[in-house]
Amino acid sequence: MSQDTTAVNAAITGELRLLDPAVRLSRSAAEALLDPEFVEVGASGRRWTYEEMLAALPDLDGGDVNGPRFEPAGMTGVVLAPGLVHLTYECVIDGARSLRSSLWRRPEGESSWRMYYHQGTPVRDGRDMAVGNA
Repeated sequence: MSQDTTAVNAAITGELRLLDPAVRLSRSAAEALLDPEFVEVGASGRRWTYEEMLAALPDLDGGDVNGPRFEPAGMTGVVLAPGLVHLTYECVIDGARSLRSSLWRRPEGESSWRMYYHQGTPVRDGRDMAVGNA
């Protein structure tokens, strides 16, 4: 397995963990996956910081173990530079569709990958959801 494949697989594993309700409900589990300099631009246009996201994550979509779950599809990644992976994918939760993009980084000398940036863009029903289509 190449270094690029290993890095992309590590980022995908982390992304999928962050979509898991058990992780969203556990501050320590989420802290291990979010970079201390994390920023998100949510589907609403709101900018979230690391601390804001950790505080809100249990109450956001996908945080209820008995509620709707994220359904990711078509997740792909590319290594942009050593220690930096860009993921893109489609996601549905409770009928709401979005295109998502994340940057994962692993600082030199560290073994764990952490989400550095995330953005979700809502997509109206009936639109082509394929990543890369205009």
